[in-house]
Amino acid sequence: MSSHETEHLRVLIANERKDRLALVAPIVVALGHEVIAREIDVADVGAVTARERPDVALVGLGASSQHALDLIDKIVREAACPVIVLLHARDPDFVKEASKRGVFAHISDADVEDWQSSIDIVLRRFAEYHDLQGAFGRRALTERAKGILMERHSIDDATAFEMLREHSRTDNRKVIDLATAIVDGHRLLPKQPQDVDRS
Repeated sequence: MSSHETEHLRVLIANERKDRLALVAPIVVALGHEVIAREIDVADVGAVTARERPDVALVGLGASSQHALDLIDKIVREAACPVIVLLHARDPDFVKEASKRGVFAHISDADVEDWQSSIDIVLRRFAEYHDLQGAFGRRALTERAKGILMERHSIDDATAFEMLREHSRTDNRKVIDLATAIVDGHRLLPKQPQDVDRS
């Protein structure tokens, strides 16, 4: 991800304190980004995240660490964007709890000049995380397809994979596309081939 790609981001900021939201928003705008939402209520932040689809969320620690952790939970549950915790003062215990909930980084509002670098790093790591999740998902789908082929053709693992690869070459399709077709088609087939009565 180049710095050009992070020049204009859509940013959600969340904090239980309106005065902190008012301080953070101009800093985000000064970095060249757009503040698309300012949230205080935990009950609303999940729906706002789902609707607005921000590129990144900054969650500030206000008076209540539980409130901030609840905001993080709701945003992370939407999995729409990475979450960065914004701290006014050092708080290792809070950072530890926030990391358990899926935040990608924490920054201090005392180090405003480092915000953009931190955001760039977080976006890179978030993209890598999603790429890795996708790779695991593709592998699991391929394994399911091999299992179906093994059961249907009474073959071993290596032969099932070779069958997938061979059809991939001859049909000029990706292995993952064939695996998807096998898994999707398998749902429509009976568990065992049925005998047809031809009398």
